[in-house]
Amino acid sequence: MASRSGKFVVGVVVVLVAASAAFHVLSVGDLFRTATNSVSRSLCGAAFISHVDADRLFQEEQLPNMRSIAWALRYNVDSRQREVRTTVLGVFGARAIYRDGLGCLLVHGNEGPDLAGLAGPASMDARDESDPMGSVLVEPTDPVLRQALDLAFSEPDPKHPRLTKGVVVLHDGKLVAERYAPGYGPETPIWGHSLSKSVTHAVVGILVGQGKLRVDQTLAMPGRPDITVDQLLRMDSGLPFDETDGPLNPMSRMFFLESDMARYAETVPLAHPPGTAWAYSNLGYVLLSRMAMDAAGAHDAAAAERFVRSELFTPLRMRHAVIETDGAGTPVGSSHVYASTREFARFGQLYLDDGMVGGRRLLPEGWVAYSHSQTLDTGYGAGFWTNLVDKGHVPVWDAPWGLPELPKDMYFARGAFGQYIVIVPSERLVVARLGISVHGGTGIGEVVARIITAIHRQGESQ
Repeated sequence: MASRSGKFVVGVVVVLVAASAAFHVLSVGDLFRTATNSVSRSLCGAAFISHVDADRLFQEEQLPNMRSIAWALRYNVDSRQREVRTTVLGVFGARAIYRDGLGCLLVHGNEGPDLAGLAGPASMDARDESDPMGSVLVEPTDPVLRQALDLAFSEPDPKHPRLTKGVVVLHDGKLVAERYAPGYGPETPIWGHSLSKSVTHAVVGILVGQGKLRVDQTLAMPGRPDITVDQLLRMDSGLPFDETDGPLNPMSRMFFLESDMARYAETVPLAHPPGTAWAYSNLGYVLLSRMAMDAAGAHDAAAAERFVRSELFTPLRMRHAVIETDGAGTPVGSSHVYASTREFARFGQLYLDDGMVGGRRLLPEGWVAYSHSQTLDTGYGAGFWTNLVDKGHVPVWDAPWGLPELPKDMYFARGAFGQYIVIVPSERLVVARLGISVHGGTGIGEVVARIITAIHRQGESQ
């Protein structure tokens, strides 16, 4: 017993020392709370939004970044209470609860969120609609198109798995091909990560079209220069690049340690004068979400959910879509949208169709062109990435700005772990790809290039 206890103490010390050395400016407690909150929130979404195997998702999504402390992690998915609790070393407990219509919420400390009125009839009616793409899985007949899907689901490097979960191909507005991993299907909502920023761009566009918001409107934050809606959308607001390597950075602190994310984002010092430098900013998109909901008159979680659903999700018949809010009722528009792969593809089709759906203008004229107009000298637009820059890399990430295999007019939404909505106007093409590619590439550029080849072959044979 003494020997085993000694080994346990040594193990704890090793973990604490390693964590302290790696994250010397922040406490070990913050590190462990970030880890447990990440696990609880992610597995809550898996179990109660996506309805996929939470244990498997932990292995695929969480474990690769937590192997050093995995032996000390314990989580429990409580289906009756619809919550997930996680601890490390028996302490640093984290709890995520599921709320109808609103997804999952991290509960910090002893706070008790008000769950009343969060799933009113207005929020849920749209979910009774049938899928406009039908109920039959669309398997491609063209061999090149099948090969493109084979490539998307291939695993060329088992040490860095792609773990593709869904691919949907729309051409001329029609569903021409789709495929899903076991346990996933056309109706499985999947965490879109930063695809959410493009969704937020659409929400802001709707408000601009309604005359409730302007792109030159300023966000007057205490003690700093005014920042405009345009600068928040373009990520040249002056806020720092907040998604850096390692589990503790401004982004992770906001997501996992703060109940009121917008209030925290307001406290982060600017790294540059607004409009002078580009920096990837989750903080900025949370501020933008709060500003948008204030403009819409949606001051709590239920009102925010109803606005986004009625103005965006219902017209696009995104009946499985969920946008999660923080403890203050602000939609986490930087990263917390779930939708099925088909629904994310339909969202891309909205942009391919210049903001029109079913003969109705959902986004104001010029809004789509604005989304992929260049910001400074970067490959980013306003809510979408572009294919306009051939040289250089995204700062910090050391990743290409675009997808060089594809036409220059291509633009795309991109999220962590390999989430993509690729829009190619010259080919009348939208490709949505969802997966859990934690430490590996997705091959999305080559996949879409092969899809384009298949489309050209079909055109030549007609």
